[in-house]
Amino acid sequence: MAAISMPLAARAEYTLHQLAKRDNWAEREPGVIVVFVIVFLVAVLVIALFINKKRSQAKGVGA
Repeated sequence: MAAISMPLAARAEYTLHQLAKRDNWAEREPGVIVVFVIVFLVAVLVIALFINKKRSQAKGVGA
């Protein structure tokens, strides 16, 4: 009896084939990537402003 059954080996080969044939989604959709980057940068900016405001209030500088 073989150590690896044929259906298991065939399934693994099919899975590797599916993974190998995938193309680059980000290359096909550059606009979506740009939107993700812009949203991320705006979120970082808002969080930084919020943290800066809290730090200045803790120091007693803000109103």
